[in-house]
Amino acid sequence: MRVLGVDPGLTRCGIAVVDGGVGRAVHCVEADVIRTPPDAELAQRLLAVADGVEAWLDRHEPDVVAVERVFSQYNVRTAMGTAQAGGVVALAAARRGLPVTFHTPSEVKAAVTGSGRAGKAQVTTMVTRLLGLAEAPRPADAADALALAICHIWRAPMRARLAEAEAKAAELARRHKARLAQAAHGAGKGTKR
Repeated sequence: MRVLGVDPGLTRCGIAVVDGGVGRAVHCVEADVIRTPPDAELAQRLLAVADGVEAWLDRHEPDVVAVERVFSQYNVRTAMGTAQAGGVVALAAARRGLPVTFHTPSEVKAAVTGSGRAGKAQVTTMVTRLLGLAEAPRPADAADALALAICHIWRAPMRARLAEAEAKAAELARRHKARLAQAAHGAGKGTKR
């Protein structure tokens, strides 16, 4: 499985590609950031992010895109820009028919470090170790994008099994309701004369 991981942002949008192998084996293909000038108009910044993501999608042809979910930040303006950049990424992937999965920062941290409260330095250290990199990816946004891709590779099989179990449970519930309705309908016929 090839995953494009994206840590969305307007000034620095972390982007990385990781290949998943047998078991928990992961391999870094490429990691970097897409930069936009802070003084540019919002629409132009979003266009630059979209163009950068499109180039990565063309170059690496991932199977899925994993994006960090924005859930809360102290600075509303920053959160809005981050969410807008994430939306641009999801749109670019959707146009190609690629599945997009959103992961919370705590899910990503827990997946790569074992703790959902790990700091950026811990995440970078573990990403460097897990991928066998000679040096830590810089800036931290690139390391976060790698962590997102790793998280998705490791969590995707579990999510697939969970979705399959939920579908089976829903089908069993549907069948059970149908049998109950049929039994109730049959009991009603037996009492009428």
